[in-house]
Amino acid sequence: MKTKVLSLLVDNTYGVLSRVSGMFSRRGYNIDSLTVGVTENPKYSRMTVAVSGDDRILTQIKNQLMKLEDVVEVVELKDGESVCRELVLIKVQCDMKQRQEIISMANVFRANIVDVSVDSLMIEITGNLNKVEAFINLLSGFDIKELVRTGLTGLARG
Repeated sequence: MKTKVLSLLVDNTYGVLSRVSGMFSRRGYNIDSLTVGVTENPKYSRMTVAVSGDDRILTQIKNQLMKLEDVVEVVELKDGESVCRELVLIKVQCDMKQRQEIISMANVFRANIVDVSVDSLMIEITGNLNKVEAFINLLSGFDIKELVRTGLTGLARG
């Protein structure tokens, strides 16, 4: 099974997210990650959609998206030809001894400590999937109280 990251330029209109996500649900396709935001031109929004499947399914998804009237453009964001990032907030329970160890790990990954309480730290990390996953795996020895991910977002280079 392969994963593709698609960048969709869509009309910034009421219901466009529902119509795009509806196409996936009607055909039984799963969305691994979805982010949406307005572009530099308020007439359009950009959706970044990560999807998985075999070659036939991934080609079908791309073709079906192009048929939607709200979709202006579909671009596949390929490795090396694009920049993709994700933001993750992680709340980790820790005592005073663990706090310094976690802060040191966060510094190595260029993550930011965004909140400190008596018994926890909140860490913000931004990066590609490999970096984010490596950091989360490194924290697996600690008690992760909460974790939230924005989902992938990206643009083609150049």
